[in-house]
Amino acid sequence: MRALRVLPAGGWDPARQADSVMLDFDLRHRRRIALTTETGAALLLDLPQTAHLRDGDGLETDTGAVVRVHARPEPLLELTAADTAELARLAWHLGNRHLPVQVLHGALRIRHDHVIAAMAEALGATVRHLDAPFDPEQGAYVAAPHHHHDH
Repeated sequence: MRALRVLPAGGWDPARQADSVMLDFDLRHRRRIALTTETGAALLLDLPQTAHLRDGDGLETDTGAVVRVHARPEPLLELTAADTAELARLAWHLGNRHLPVQVLHGALRIRHDHVIAAMAEALGATVRHLDAPFDPEQGAYVAAPHHHHDH
């Protein structure tokens, strides 16, 4: 089975779902890769350009079926601060280290890293360890998504 197109989460009919894949953050940023679905089927992701797959996206296959993307939970740190100024300061320090960061309301999530956890605590942050899907910001220089329209 070949996946040729990404269907954005919420933009496809769940009745078309034939299978699913569970992918961590690294595997959700690809153009071409061999995958195994949850039912054990072989799936070749074969996109025209690199895509960032999000939880709930569909991969439209050459058979017309859709394989749903599930974001695999992974070890993360959730960082909170006493106020928004301290959280912004913490975000600056993470960005200065070029770390991928997921921005939430009142918190930041990064991949587990004991050195960064110690730095965050030294800066006054509260650090909570958790397993969750990781979906960091893509960055200011990422091109806007292109939408395919059939005419």
